[in-house]
Amino acid sequence: MKELFIIAVGSALVNNVVLSQFLGICPFLGVSKKIETAAGMGGAVIFVITIASFCTSLIYEFILQPFHVEYLQTIVFILVIAALVQFVEMFLKKTMQGLYQALGVYLPLITTNCAVLGVALNNVQYEYNILSSVVNGFATAVGFTIAIVIMAGIREKTEHNDVPESFRGTPIVLLTAALMSIAFFGFSGLI
Repeated sequence: MKELFIIAVGSALVNNVVLSQFLGICPFLGVSKKIETAAGMGGAVIFVITIASFCTSLIYEFILQPFHVEYLQTIVFILVIAALVQFVEMFLKKTMQGLYQALGVYLPLITTNCAVLGVALNNVQYEYNILSSVVNGFATAVGFTIAIVIMAGIREKTEHNDVPESFRGTPIVLLTAALMSIAFFGFSGLI
């Protein structure tokens, strides 16, 4: 239990996928204009990364390793993630029309989010078992959600501030992301 807690805290705060590993930067910068859209993207990422961690761990442990085809892991993981996102999209479209409408384009964007693939590959690299992989995936996605919602909140506030001309738009967003990375570096003493 202690090991799972350390994995969770480490993945969510200390080794934040966006702010320390620089994975998932595109949706982090692109979808973080409003808190509502950032939270919607975060919720979808939590679901997909958690399920993808479980599925890729099962496939790696029970198919790729026994047949000694570990070198196919990247291709297989990409296919699993793309299929999973398509399945989730079809399921939501049929059963939860309101949620599907609210998420809109964010579900297909998760397929191209490199953080999802990065988590699956990290699970293999760190030699996590299936439970540890799921905890790592869930905590990583929660860390992504925390970072994107904080960024959206800051962007909403800076939108109405008097920002110098040369810092408006992308420069202030990148500067904000850099300062957030420094702030999250403070969590490194936790584990």
